[in-house]
Amino acid sequence: MFNQRQVRLLAYVYSGWHPIAERDESFHPGFTEWELVRACRPRFEGHRQPRAPLLGEYDDRDPEAVAARIELARDHGIDGLVYGVFWCRGKRVFEEGLDRGFLGSRVGASMPFAVMWANRMPRRVLPVRRADLPVIDGSREVPTDEEDFVAFVGMLAENYFARDNYIRVDGRSYLSIFDSTFFLRELGVEGAQRAIAAAREWLRAHGHPDLHLAAIDPASESIGCLRDVGFDSVTHYVLLPRWKGETLQDYATEAAARAAEWHGFAKRSGLPYMPSVAPGWDASPRGADFGEARPDKYPWSPVITGDDPDAFATALRRAHDYAAAHDAPLTFVASLNEWSEGHYLEPDEQFGYGWLEAVRDSR
Repeated sequence: MFNQRQVRLLAYVYSGWHPIAERDESFHPGFTEWELVRACRPRFEGHRQPRAPLLGEYDDRDPEAVAARIELARDHGIDGLVYGVFWCRGKRVFEEGLDRGFLGSRVGASMPFAVMWANRMPRRVLPVRRADLPVIDGSREVPTDEEDFVAFVGMLAENYFARDNYIRVDGRSYLSIFDSTFFLRELGVEGAQRAIAAAREWLRAHGHPDLHLAAIDPASESIGCLRDVGFDSVTHYVLLPRWKGETLQDYATEAAARAAEWHGFAKRSGLPYMPSVAPGWDASPRGADFGEARPDKYPWSPVITGDDPDAFATALRRAHDYAAAHDAPLTFVASLNEWSEGHYLEPDEQFGYGWLEAVRDSR
C-alpha cells in the first residue's frame, strides 16, 4: 500500500470526457464538453482561446488513450491521481472514465489513485446562456444523510479503497469532499459528526482501514468546526482567481496572494493544510459570450492571464516548500484535464508539453 510519509503530488481528474444518457437527453446524442472547448473563441484582445489539446480529443472510457496521458503525467512527476466521483443517493454518472478508462487500463493497477466526492450533479445546460439563474440550481444539489453517506463510503471501500494502489495517508484511505460547505449545511454539525462516525464504524466492522477525510473549499463560517466534525485536513480544488475581483487577473500575482492564505486556512481549521495549485483558470467555454455585459458569476468568472509553464513551476515550488515545512503529506494540482475551465496538465498546442515539464522541473 502507498503509506509512505512523504510529500506526494496528486492531480485531480475530471472523468467527464464521454457521453452519458443525461447529457444525451439534454443536449444531443454523443455530446461531450469537447464541443465547448473546440467552439470557444477569443472574447478580448490576447484571449487564449480556443485551447486545443496537442494529442487530440479523446474518450476517457478508452483505456489506451487514458493510459498514454497518465503515463506522461507519471513520468513527469505526478505521484497519483484524484478522480471525481459523482454520487447522489446511489445514482452515479461519469463513472466509466474511472472504472473503464483508468482502472481498465495498463496503469490501472499500478498508478496510485484516490477519489473525491463531487457532491453536485453535472450541468444540464452548456454553454450556460442565462445569467438570471443560480450558479447551482436545485437539480444539481446532492442531498445526503447518515444512511446515504455510509452507503457511499461503503461503495467506495468495496470498489476502490480495497485496491492495492489506493492512496493512504498514515495508513488511512484518502477521501475528499468537493463542496464541504454544502455537506455541512445539509447535515448540520451534529448530523455531519454522526454520518462521519457511522461511516468509520462501517469501515471498521467490514475490515477496512479508517478514513483520512479532507474538506475542500470550506467557507469561513464552517472552517472552524471541521476538526470537531471529523475532518482530518483542509485543501482546495482551484484556489484561483479572486472570484469577485477584476475580469482579468495576472497569474503570478494571484498565485502568490493565494499562497499567502494557506497558513490562515490551517490556523482557522486547526488541521493540516494541503496546498492545491492550478496552472490557470478560464471557464469561458462553459458560458455563452455576453460581450461587455459579461455576468459576474460562474462560468463567467474572472479569467487568469499571464499563465505559462514557468509561472506555474514557481507556484508549484512554493507549494512543495510549504508542504515540507508544515508536515503536509500531499499537494495537489487542479487539474490533469479540466480543459473547459482552462486548468490542465495535458499537452496543448501553445506550450506543448510545457505544463508537464513544469511539474518535473518543480520537484
